[in-house]
Amino acid sequence: MEHIQWDLVNWSRAQFALTALYHWIFVPLTLGLSFILAIMETIYYKTGDEKWKRIEKFWMKLFGINFAIGVATGIILEFEFGTNWSNYSWFVGDIFGAPLAIEGIMAFFMESTFVAIMFFGWNKISKKAHLWATWLTAIGTNLSALWILVANGWMQNPSGMTFNPDTMRNEMHNFWDVLFNPVAVNKFIHTVFSAYTFSALFVVAVSAWLLLRNKDKMLAKYSMLVASVFGLVAITATIITGDGSAKQVAKYQPMKLASMEGLQKGEKGADLYVFGIVSQDDENPAKVEVHGIKLPKLLSWLAFGDADSYVPGIEDLVNGNPEYNIPSYKERIESGKTAIDALAAYKKAKKAGNEDEAQKHLKIFREHFKDFGYGYYYGKDTGLLIPNVPLTFYSFHLMVLFGTWFLILFIWLLYDLAKDKIEKHRWLLWLAVLTFPLAFLAQELGWVTAEMGRQPWVIQDLMPNIVAVSHIETAGVKLTFFLFFAIFTALLIAELKIMATAIKRGFNQ
Repeated sequence: MEHIQWDLVNWSRAQFALTALYHWIFVPLTLGLSFILAIMETIYYKTGDEKWKRIEKFWMKLFGINFAIGVATGIILEFEFGTNWSNYSWFVGDIFGAPLAIEGIMAFFMESTFVAIMFFGWNKISKKAHLWATWLTAIGTNLSALWILVANGWMQNPSGMTFNPDTMRNEMHNFWDVLFNPVAVNKFIHTVFSAYTFSALFVVAVSAWLLLRNKDKMLAKYSMLVASVFGLVAITATIITGDGSAKQVAKYQPMKLASMEGLQKGEKGADLYVFGIVSQDDENPAKVEVHGIKLPKLLSWLAFGDADSYVPGIEDLVNGNPEYNIPSYKERIESGKTAIDALAAYKKAKKAGNEDEAQKHLKIFREHFKDFGYGYYYGKDTGLLIPNVPLTFYSFHLMVLFGTWFLILFIWLLYDLAKDKIEKHRWLLWLAVLTFPLAFLAQELGWVTAEMGRQPWVIQDLMPNIVAVSHIETAGVKLTFFLFFAIFTALLIAELKIMATAIKRGFNQ
């Protein structure tokens, strides 16, 4: 692959990023609010107190508005795999398509069925049946996230598959290895708990705004109480699973970890930056400088559970480090080129009917397959294999900073609610309102960290974005980028206006 259409690659990446980030505006609220609704209805079912029914119906209306728009953006996102990333879809369709198919057939069908019963089943079915419908809506919604995140986790750590040289496709040989891929499992748990945190902060922010307006104060306080308890559990789980994510990244994506911390040279007892200022040399992307506040040996401990363990830096991964058995990118590129050449020779021998020659080349191919994707960078600058370090670093550290604040806020709110001081501390209510935009930002920064940190890989070590992209006209990608931007922005504005109207009306609707 001598010529790279960088405009096509970059615009295709930009379009997919735009769609994914807009879609993720709506998804976390759906995931978490569905469970908050189920909890509120359970309280109503157990107590028979009609105020809980009023509370739930209010939040259900906001859930419904968000749910409808989230579905629209999600459909476009899945279509882009075929339109903009068709080479990727061909290469992994037998694996990547399976969890997406299960999501559509089982999870989405389940949530769309029971969401209708949840909305329109009041006074038409028994209280118990309606409660079940609400819980099944929440479970179905989160099962949708499971299968999508399993697919994403597989991209970050491909497992449970075998490459078929005759069809040029990866084929699943063990479904359970794909489903229980450690990266996928941790990604799902971490992502949904962060979504629950986001939803809890949404309920808290709206409740705080109602209290500031002296509107439906008792119902707003009950809502805030449920959301704060739910949020405290969620943010605690998010932090714990974040630690698990760091260990998975250290094991399977060391370049991402080095970028997250701006670690140029590997260290034993590597320090963790609380925050800092990062610079990356444009001519030599492996050269990175960070100036800031750091905690001694914490990165080594977070990555490997040992404060004195060695954490490879960007230079170690690019240039190699024999002491720690780390091959250089040049070696991996040579190995990948060997795999690509062996595959081509296998196909040629197979076509000529020379089975012995074909098997010889197939053996070589399989020995070097782990570096297959690196081969596409043969004769090119190894700097192309290094992600944008400042963007990854800042995204990660801001996300952690905001998460710490969310934990403090939930504890603070629960203390004030327990002491019945929440109405007196209007400054705290304003803090709760103003925190919600940070929650949204933290969600998006999490995905920026996860996806930018693994660039240029679409499938880790096996397929870079320069190969995965469809061979289509760049002008068409640009046009659809701006069309999607306009459509998604219009949908977002519409949602905000409709939600604002519903919130202004309060619980009496």
